[in-house]
Amino acid sequence: MPEKVFTNNVLCYVAREGHLLVFRHTDFSYEEVGIQVPGGSVRPGEDPADAALREAREETGLTGFTVVRKLGAIEYDISPLRFEIQRRHVFELALHEPTPERWASQEDHDGEQEPTRFECFWIPLRAAHVLQAGQGALVGRLFD
Repeated sequence: MPEKVFTNNVLCYVAREGHLLVFRHTDFSYEEVGIQVPGGSVRPGEDPADAALREAREETGLTGFTVVRKLGAIEYDISPLRFEIQRRHVFELALHEPTPERWASQEDHDGEQEPTRFECFWIPLRAAHVLQAGQGALVGRLFD
């Protein structure tokens, strides 16, 4: 088995009126990728809070985010997808613009690869247990 690498990542919980902002990949089935919250890699030298704002903007196509607070950090082993242990910095973000119930978005990856297409939507916070790959681990802290 390959040696595991450690990466720094962020997860973004955007809650509004008892609902959580999530997305699904439109080019892959739920069985492959599930339902996710915005998030991704922290770039070298980037502050995790700035990475959270960047990832939320890139994946949703929205711009009106602010950081409310850091909820904590957890480690998650994503093997066998990649032999990687992610240190996930989890943030609560506020969204200061209206949204439709569902909308299409895409992440362009700075033109380095084909865009990734998403459908963004809101789910009840009580249903956050459906998030893939441990992404809902700190949702309970939204109620602290």
